[in-house]
Amino acid sequence: MALKILLIAVVIVGAILVYAAAKPSTFRIGRSIEIHAPPEKIFPLINDFHNWSQWAPQDREDPTTRRTYSGAASGVGAEAEWTSKGQAGSGRMSITESVPPSVVTIDAHWVKPFAARNVNEFRLEPVGDSTKVSWTMQGPNLYVMKLMSVFVNMDRMMGRHFESGLKNLKAAAE
Repeated sequence: MALKILLIAVVIVGAILVYAAAKPSTFRIGRSIEIHAPPEKIFPLINDFHNWSQWAPQDREDPTTRRTYSGAASGVGAEAEWTSKGQAGSGRMSITESVPPSVVTIDAHWVKPFAARNVNEFRLEPVGDSTKVSWTMQGPNLYVMKLMSVFVNMDRMMGRHFESGLKNLKAAAE
């Protein structure tokens, strides 16, 4: 009987592992918000890593997060490294594209909780007297993320992070 239970467990675990492996090799998550402010007021909050503590969700959710800065003060070439003893992990971000006041593209290189490289893009589009800010992140869908996504809706989980950050950005800009 114990052998039968063990065999069933092995088959179930094997099926989960195969199912996870078959998931897409890349992911893309995005959220948007409308902010009652011109793009010129919002853009510097994104384009200068020194301003991220005003709105970035990981800075607010994990008080152990510490940033160091290098490269350009803002825009292309600006870099920030972060470390955390909590859930924010550690890594380095670099601004690779900056088109005032409409686009900021950031390469994020995670070290912890696992090594990964993602691209974040912020787009600011005027809408009357407001601005639609869209934040997307895309990158390789690592096997550990594929496996997690069998049990957790990754878009919903990461989407909450983006929604929180965009609400914070709205509060900082308005």
